[in-house]
Amino acid sequence: MGKICKRYCKDIQEIIEKMKKRILVTGAAGFTGSLLVKRLLKMKYEVVGLDNQIGYKKELEKKGAKIVIGSITDKKLVNELTKGCDIVFHLAAAFRKVNLPKKTYWDVNVNGTRYLCEASLRNKVKRFIYCSTSGVHGLVRKKPATEESPITPADYYQYTKHEGEIVTNEFYKKGLKTVIIRPGAIYGPGDSGRFIMIFKMVKKGAFFMLGKGKITYHPVYIDNLTDSFILAMNSNKAIGQTYLIADKDCRSIEDIVRTVAKVMKKKLNIIHIPIWPVWFAGLICEGLFKLTPWDPPIFRRRVDWFRQDREYSSKKAMHEINYKPKIALEEGLKRTYTWYKKNNLI
Repeated sequence: MGKICKRYCKDIQEIIEKMKKRILVTGAAGFTGSLLVKRLLKMKYEVVGLDNQIGYKKELEKKGAKIVIGSITDKKLVNELTKGCDIVFHLAAAFRKVNLPKKTYWDVNVNGTRYLCEASLRNKVKRFIYCSTSGVHGLVRKKPATEESPITPADYYQYTKHEGEIVTNEFYKKGLKTVIIRPGAIYGPGDSGRFIMIFKMVKKGAFFMLGKGKITYHPVYIDNLTDSFILAMNSNKAIGQTYLIADKDCRSIEDIVRTVAKVMKKKLNIIHIPIWPVWFAGLICEGLFKLTPWDPPIFRRRVDWFRQDREYSSKKAMHEINYKPKIALEEGLKRTYTWYKKNNLI
């Protein structure tokens, strides 16, 4: 009976401690941010979110989060939101758009990170977790990439995300307890990015594969990534460290596409097309559409997905913070497909 009482008291104490913690999540109304917020709410934390888009705002507020619409480039707002916060998860970013000005990337991904770090240090935030990208390593020539592999960003988005890492490390040296997470290609229920395009193409029964389809692609299922965020928040070993976070297995693009077909129970014909003519067509399209408000139908970054190897090692995270990717690719794709069908997206 005494052991039961002690365990009960300990459980109550843990709940009380969590309720005391106030957590700020930037980019909260987006795909990754919203699922992190839901996870934190289930863990009984008080969560405040910041986003410049409505996104999942209403859904998150119904679950108990407070979502503020605004920008991390707003110094005054960022300072107010970090007051009284114990933890900051910084997920907000200017993401890839073909015609997005470089100034926007720099203002959000670099200056916004600086403003948030300054406010977090000033307001005595206990842990600052910055979500970067595995893309800072660019084309991986020696597989798998580790945290010590060369930094060779392939585009301005990746470049500014690494500059955000530099800012984060600068404030670690000033006393802010920081952790940097570099996720692989994030996917899962709620995602409306590259993976939904794969599903839609497979549904038609034919997939146009640029090149041989043998280059590697390393996804991370959203629940696995969220696990890493929670571990980074709670582990003292994580302070001042950078972690690559990906699923257990890396696959070739063709293998991923065929696994999608298996999950969808579709017969699939893969049609291989030479890469370089399409790449040059993308270059021409980008120039023609540069002064329009629309994205070109073909652009080089999309073509590069078929030709750039990306394979990462998460051994450091596994060893130091006990990261264990629990959801394998096929199961993750099944869950994602179920969500797409439920929401009439496929």
